[in-house]
Amino acid sequence: MVRPSLSDVSPGMWRREAGTEVRRVAPSPEQETAPYAITAGLRIPRVPTEWVPHAHALHELVWVRGGTLTSRVEDRVFTVSEGHGLWMPAGVVHGGRATAGARFHEAFFAPDRAPFAFGEPRAIVMTPLLDSLLSHLSRTDLDAAARARAESVVFDVLQPVDHLFALQLPGDARIDAIAEALLDDPADNRSLEEWARHLGISDRTVTRAFRHATGLSFAQWRQVLRVHRALTLLAEGLDVTTVSEVLGYAQPSTFIASFRRVMGTTPGAFFDVADTTSGNVRNPVLPVQNS
Repeated sequence: MVRPSLSDVSPGMWRREAGTEVRRVAPSPEQETAPYAITAGLRIPRVPTEWVPHAHALHELVWVRGGTLTSRVEDRVFTVSEGHGLWMPAGVVHGGRATAGARFHEAFFAPDRAPFAFGEPRAIVMTPLLDSLLSHLSRTDLDAAARARAESVVFDVLQPVDHLFALQLPGDARIDAIAEALLDDPADNRSLEEWARHLGISDRTVTRAFRHATGLSFAQWRQVLRVHRALTLLAEGLDVTTVSEVLGYAQPSTFIASFRRVMGTTPGAFFDVADTTSGNVRNPVLPVQNS
């Protein structure tokens, strides 16, 4: 698979938060030379942090606690919420952004020592066992035998999931302005017809372009985009009513129905499962009156 150069990938995702720190990623000699099959670590950004597009010589698995992580790979935006991780294959150019205070975990896998290979970014369920094993491997006092045992169990339990938290961007010059505007403000409620007039093209052109580029209608694509944004807002502790208002829904019940159509469950149930999977008891999704 042909990989884009660093200059081919835009770091733009959601609207950048005030005070965001933008960082370049310098390859770590220890990581790139892969002294072990798996190396792991933790960092806690004190402010919203964005990493410009970069690639690693090693496979990377990232997951967060107490926040969310978004990552852009070519024309896809991935949203990683609590209870899940994102596998990034070696050599894939990607940008990333983490919310302030999120416990940002990462593990690097030597490609020549991993018994599997995912050619594309994949969602990973971060079970308590997998999380504990990778935390164990972040220790610097493990002897070779102990490390080898833990690594072998990681390889046994690390599994991708079918549901991929990815938003497909159009990548079509005729409608890219729509996508960028909605990334900047998901509550933008302009209709397809209004967008067509604004861009000076026909309704049919907009409809066909979205279908061809994303496989979804304009309305469906905007719904998916809003749900992706909701994952971040809910993880930050906003209640369902507030999130529905921020995203431009007239009623919380409409937002909940939209979330269910995209994710297969309600916001409350989704985060309950995430908290159970990660071993946490926190649930930022507050109940909604009369919805």
